[in-house]
Amino acid sequence: MQSLYAFFSSKSSEKKVFEKNMLQNISEISQLHLLLLGFLVRLVKYNEIFLDESKKKHIPSASDLHPNRSFITNKIVQQIRSDKKLMNKVANVSNEYLSEYNDIFLEIFTDLYKSSTYSIYINNESKTIKEDKQFITTVLNDYILNNETIQYIIDEKSIYWIDDLPFVSSILITQINSLRKAQKIKCFNNVFKNNEDKIFASNLFKTTIKHDQYFENIIIEKAKNWELDRIALMDQILLKMAFCEIFYMQELPVKVSMNEYIEISKYYSTPKSKVFINGILDSVVKEFSKEGKIKKIGRGLI
Repeated sequence: MQSLYAFFSSKSSEKKVFEKNMLQNISEISQLHLLLLGFLVRLVKYNEIFLDESKKKHIPSASDLHPNRSFITNKIVQQIRSDKKLMNKVANVSNEYLSEYNDIFLEIFTDLYKSSTYSIYINNESKTIKEDKQFITTVLNDYILNNETIQYIIDEKSIYWIDDLPFVSSILITQINSLRKAQKIKCFNNVFKNNEDKIFASNLFKTTIKHDQYFENIIIEKAKNWELDRIALMDQILLKMAFCEIFYMQELPVKVSMNEYIEISKYYSTPKSKVFINGILDSVVKEFSKEGKIKKIGRGLI
């Protein structure tokens, strides 16, 4: 959707360039996964620095000399940091994207350190692995993922990453909650589940462009009393993508395609787009199904 929006907005004919950029942006989701781990690792590092500096006070207290290192020795943190291969990847991404944001991470750690979340956790002397996991997921959710400055950093690095953030963060938290002793967190060696997924992405992009005029004519015909230039470009693109799946991707159920694009319109287009897109798709599917123009492989897909 975003790549098609960029293509149609540019009025460029260089489809291959936009397709290449699209696949590149998809592959970079793996870097976002590593970056989220990098955020967590940096907070742990600031905890180490803070505790070490506390020992150097002119008159250190007993707690300064014998600090509580529960965050540092958290079992999940230890498992992540003991994976040298993973840490090398995290370091490479962190050095590339985070080197200029040290003050921000100091502020985030300070907020965490002063919180009741931190205090309750470190003072719990009989922590279980479940409680270790819960603390890390709370840190990720409350101090990293929902932090406006962190979201700004992510958006600065890639205009696509904010949209990818809920998906990637959900995967990371699932990985942490299901992590077992001596198990490693898997990186996204390939963002696509298999090569068929990659082919699907390319075909959806190319076929939508190939049949652009045909799809446009359908929109003009169905959107009575509407000039094309009065229909939001995003609505046009979502409709064209839906038409592409409904007409040319025989393995996809019609209802799935309709529901997906109606749902996407809630987040990316105007408040009225959901009703508009639903109305156009419903009309087109009824007419084209009746005329036998929608052909699907398998029963119950129309």
